[in-house]
Amino acid sequence: MKDIPARTSKAPAAPPSRVSRSRRRRLLRGWGFLAPLLVLNVLVVVGPSIATIYYSFTDWSGLGPATFVGLANYTRAFGDPRLREALLHNGIWFVLFLSVPSAMGLLGAYLLSRIHRFQMLFRAIYFIPYVVASVVNAAVWKMLLSPTNGIGHLLGEWGVPGIGDVAFLGNPATSLLSVNFVVNWHWWGFLAVIFFAAMQGVDPQLYDAAKVDGATEWQQFKAVTIPGIRPTLVFLSLMTVIWSLKAFDYIFIMTQGGPAGSSELVSTLMYKVAFSDYEAGYAAALGLSMALVTAAVLVVYQYLRKKGWEE
Repeated sequence: MKDIPARTSKAPAAPPSRVSRSRRRRLLRGWGFLAPLLVLNVLVVVGPSIATIYYSFTDWSGLGPATFVGLANYTRAFGDPRLREALLHNGIWFVLFLSVPSAMGLLGAYLLSRIHRFQMLFRAIYFIPYVVASVVNAAVWKMLLSPTNGIGHLLGEWGVPGIGDVAFLGNPATSLLSVNFVVNWHWWGFLAVIFFAAMQGVDPQLYDAAKVDGATEWQQFKAVTIPGIRPTLVFLSLMTVIWSLKAFDYIFIMTQGGPAGSSELVSTLMYKVAFSDYEAGYAAALGLSMALVTAAVLVVYQYLRKKGWEE
């Protein structure tokens, strides 16, 4: 007799109604966890954003009713000399804030990668300026740059020529550069630590191969290190660009855009327009314009990513 194959017993399939109820229950549970975050975003992001768009088309003092004026605020912005000067300062700030801290951060990270003793100590020292509150940093540096009891006055008493009693923050020729120096000092250590972490992921065999080919330290840095950390370098460059567009705290605390508007940025100009001139509608138009510039930067970044610029 032929052996009769044993029948494999299969578990009965769940009814479709039970499966759909289980899927619906999981979906509702997921949306339940997301609901608080969505409500928070609507209250603090979406709502104010819609209000900013609306008020940018109005003549509004910040209190009371708003009068719709169409594109008048944007037309005014094109002819505003204060805005043109602030945009020029933003351009100078952008170039310095992007180039100087990035170069210093790459150099600091490279030097860190070449030492083994006290490496953690130097990383902590690099990072300290970034973790200290910007208000504290700005207040301390404002005292250090004082023409009467600051660092320049002390060096002048020691005989250093050309620096004694210089009003770094009170001179229109040096105010913007002085604040930018402080911000670069605050920012470069953070970049150095992040770049150093990225350098740890570069394959050491690539350096060995470069040494066999006779590459110098500088050639290894250009041909191995920079390509190896390019995604981190591009991302941090993007964040530096965005943060340069919204710079406010150091300028406001140290100079408030002065003297005579010599260190005015668009962000500090918006604050003054809204809370000193009581032209909140015009300030909303300026803020929305800067938001569009930031969005354009993000679009360019995404386009370059699709083109493989990070690879």
